[in-house]
Amino acid sequence: MALSFSDIEQLFAERGGERYAGEAVTQLEHALQCAVLAEAAGADDELVTAALLHDLGHLLHDLGETPSLQGVDDVHQYRALPFLHGLFGDAVTAPIKLHVDAKRYLCAARPGYFTALSEDSKRSLGLQGGIFNEAQAQGFIAQQGAAEAVRLRVWDDLAKTAGLATPPLAHFMERARRCARGASEQAS
Repeated sequence: MALSFSDIEQLFAERGGERYAGEAVTQLEHALQCAVLAEAAGADDELVTAALLHDLGHLLHDLGETPSLQGVDDVHQYRALPFLHGLFGDAVTAPIKLHVDAKRYLCAARPGYFTALSEDSKRSLGLQGGIFNEAQAQGFIAQQGAAEAVRLRVWDDLAKTAGLATPPLAHFMERARRCARGASEQAS
């Protein structure tokens, strides 16, 4: 079953106030901050939407606060995909699907990246398969959507500032509507 825009807004209304695992922000604050960073970097509607929705999988199930403390990889990067495929194309869903592996890639490709991760990101990294070796890193970055996922991952890591002012969810949902399947036909 595909989610509608109303369903996404309802998920954020109902669960967006929950703490983002191990961080000083809520799920909604994290999503909005990530989208703001994407927008400030000049990303297109698809990548801004991916930034907004990359952790939607956390809102679709409840494993309690900070599953990594319980030794659980919640595979959130995959959880939302079946619900988003009917609404968005690969330009939105591929970076969402690949943003966890982008962390594994960045740890292998960028010196100092691992040490800058938050404690929860370091803990979850081990549960998510650990740092890529060279062959895994090369295989990852060759995939369609991997470069966008790397950009998204960098914003994801930065989107954890308590009290940061952002535009409201409605601002980013408007961008999401512009890149939805069939949006260009509806606009004509």
